[in-house]
Formats: sequence, structure tokens, C-alpha cells
Amino acid sequence: MADWDLTVTSKHKLLDLKLRELIRYRDLVLMFFIRDFTTTYKQTILGPLWHIISPLCSTLVYAFAFGNIAGIGTDGIPSLLFYYGGTTLWAFFSTCLNTASGIFLNNSGVFGKVYFPRLTVPIATTLSAALKMLIQFAMLMIFLTYYIMTGNPVRPTICAFLFPLMIIWLGALGTGAGMILSALTTKYRDLNHVLTLALQLAMYVTPVVYPLSQVPERFKYFFYVNPVSAPIEMFRIWFYGVGHVPDNMLLMSVAFTALILLTGLILFNRNERTCMDVI
Repeated sequence: MADWDLTVTSKHKLLDLKLRELIRYRDLVLMFFIRDFTTTYKQTILGPLWHIISPLCSTLVYAFAFGNIAGIGTDGIPSLLFYYGGTTLWAFFSTCLNTASGIFLNNSGVFGKVYFPRLTVPIATTLSAALKMLIQFAMLMIFLTYYIMTGNPVRPTICAFLFPLMIIWLGALGTGAGMILSALTTKYRDLNHVLTLALQLAMYVTPVVYPLSQVPERFKYFFYVNPVSAPIEMFRIWFYGVGHVPDNMLLMSVAFTALILLTGLILFNRNERTCMDVI
């Protein structure tokens, strides 16, 4: 009787991450990562420079609309730093969510032909989004250095070295929420349109274009239950030395992130067995 090196079965535990298989297929993760990054700007003139141009244009629009016209303050943080940093973090979160939510629909051609650990795809898309965000972050550091050298009272703290943890935090939150939606969008395609609208509205219930200090006390409940609020406000504390995140808001955000990621992994594992029958 032949000895099989790999047995593929439809029976899985409720939460089966297949860590050994993920390690074995690490080259596939790299391949998907390169594919996602290169195809985004294939046959473009500026290429990866769009990663810098897009948030910079958004920054100028927000600075004009919210800073000059609406007169919303930035807690003394220069407008360029304030809006660029918030836009970069929100774009990273929304990219992780969007790409993870369409995993089964966008990769149905591959999933239906060959077996491989499906979790390699969301890992690769999250890494691709992180690389794009790091390109934008490098430009932000150039802006920050300029303001520090010109005497602006912007003072990064020692906690700025914990920034990789913030990337993991936001990436886990966005990818976890996306995996939850990916299990639903295979059956209910209308959710794709709802997600686009929901993300546009959710940005304005997140301190992206205004600081948390500008939110009236009666509305702060919405920011406590919004797990993206805490990391964005903490970013300003770490890199600009301005802002405040209540301890209970921080704990709620971390708890929500863990719950969303765990739920996303469970639903993703369950849905990968039947997704091709539905699609």
C-alpha cells in the first residue's frame, strides 16, 4: 500500500490554521505577494509612486476642506503630518478589508483547479498592503524630519519603535473583518456594494480627518466601539507627541480585533470547503 505524503480531506476542526502547510507553501505566499503588488500598477508610467501621490492628494483635499473651510483643528499638529498620517493608516486598513473580502470571488479560477492552503492568499494580500503602506510611511518620515528640523513642536516618543505592532494590529483587524465578509459575499453579492458605501461612511466615524479631542462627549461612544479609532489616535501620540487614548478604548479595540480575527479565521475555514459550489 502506497504511503502518501499529503492527504487532502474536507474534514477540519473549527479553527484549523494548518501552520505546517503554510510554512511548506511559503514560496506560494511570496508568489501571491509579488503578483498583488506588481499587477496593481502594471502598464502605468509612475508605478509605485502612486502609493505616495494618492494619499498626498487626499491630504491636500482634507487640509483644504476640513482645515480651511470647516475650521477643524489638528491639536497643533501640522496639517500635512496630521492628514497624511491618518490617510495612510486608514488606507492600509481599508485595503486589507477590501482585498480579504473578495478572496473567494477574485480567486475562484485558481481555487477550483488546484489545492493549496487558502489562507496563503489573505496573508499575501495583507503583506502587499503593508508594503504599500510602508512606502507611504517612508514619505511621512521625510515630512516629519523636516518639521522637527525647522523647530516645529512635534516630538516622537520612544513608543514609535512599536510601530510594527500597529501594522500587525490594523492588518489583523482589516483582514479579519474582510474574511468574515468573504464568507458572506460568496452568497450575497450585494454586500460588495454595501461595503464600498460603509467604508466611506466609517471613515468619518474614525478620527482620520479630525482628532479625538474634537469629538463631542455625547458622540464618543461611537469611537469606543470603533476598533480603528484607538490605533490611529495612538499613532499621533507615538509620532507627534499629541493626543490621548483612554485605557478602556484601547482595551476594547484590542479585544474587538482579537474577536474579529478569530471569527474571520473560523468562517474562512468553514467557507473554503463549500465556496466553489456556491460560486
